[in-house]
Amino acid sequence: MSSGTGTRGGLRAEGLRFGLVVSRFNSFITDRLLESALDTLRAAGAADAALEIVHVPGSFEIPLAAKELARTGRVNAIVCIGCVLRGETTHYDYVCTESARGIMLAQMDTGVPMVFCVLTCDTLEQAIDRAGLKGGNKGAEAALAAIEVADWSRKLAAIQAGRGKSRRRR
Repeated sequence: MSSGTGTRGGLRAEGLRFGLVVSRFNSFITDRLLESALDTLRAAGAADAALEIVHVPGSFEIPLAAKELARTGRVNAIVCIGCVLRGETTHYDYVCTESARGIMLAQMDTGVPMVFCVLTCDTLEQAIDRAGLKGGNKGAEAALAAIEVADWSRKLAAIQAGRGKSRRRR
């Protein structure tokens, strides 16, 4: 049992706004991830007007689009959706590494939570499985994570705002 108080995000999306940045490359996978993420966000109470989708050519372009979307102030969290399949060259390694690094830097630079839903698979079969054929859909999992971190972030901001008010009264 832990002591002290903690802040935990909930899984209700009412009043929250979400961005979804989606790669068009391997769209037969990313479209399935996107649909599952949207279904999950809607089921949790997100309004259609609170969902903003940005399409980019590939996973390498996701970080910049996510950062620019975050800078608008229109979203509480962003789900970054892509699919990179290993090929015969090292291109896969560069795209996977830099997409992950770019998304992390974008969220650190903007303070807007971003969920990494870029499948990095060795085979098409692995990607298909992760997009809902066998063991669930990673798009749905990413949407749930986005709801939780958006709610958590909003709660922390409210706590900070409250502390600022109490300091000013002194």
